[in-house]
Amino acid sequence: MAAYTATALKAELNEKGWRLTPQRETILTVFQNLPKGTHLSAEDLYERLQQEDSPISLSTIYRTVKLMTQMGILRELELAEGHKHYELNQPHPHHHHHLICIKCSRTIEFKNDSALKIGAKVAQKEGYHLLDCQLSIHAICPQCQRSLIP
Repeated sequence: MAAYTATALKAELNEKGWRLTPQRETILTVFQNLPKGTHLSAEDLYERLQQEDSPISLSTIYRTVKLMTQMGILRELELAEGHKHYELNQPHPHHHHHLICIKCSRTIEFKNDSALKIGAKVAQKEGYHLLDCQLSIHAICPQCQRSLIP
C-alpha cells in the first residue's frame, strides 16, 4: 500500500461516488503531519482541530475516521485507554505493531514482518484484499510490575 495523498483520496472517493470535502482533507493532513508514534483518538483530533482554528464537529470526525479506516488509510487501534485511537496505515517497511502496558497505557511500537506475512498469505489464499495487519500485545511494563510488588 502506498502512502495516501489528497489526490489519491479524492480519486478513491470519487470512484465510490463521494467527494473530498475540506473536512476530510484537513483530517488526512493532520494524520500525515503527526510525529512518528503518535496515535490520536477522535476526541484528541477534535481538540487539536479546535486549537488550530479548524472547527470540525465531533460527529464529522467520527464518520471520517471510520470511513478512512474502512478505506485502509487509517489504522484503528485498541490501546489500553478503553477507546479507539488512529494512525496512518503506513506501507511496508514502516508497518509496525504495538506492545501496550495495561496499567499505565505506555505503548511501544515494534516491527515484525512475520505477522504481516502470515496475514497477507491468509488474505491472498482466501481471495481477500489486505488493508491492515496488526498485532497488539497487552502486558505490564517493568515499571508497573515494580509498583505491584509489596
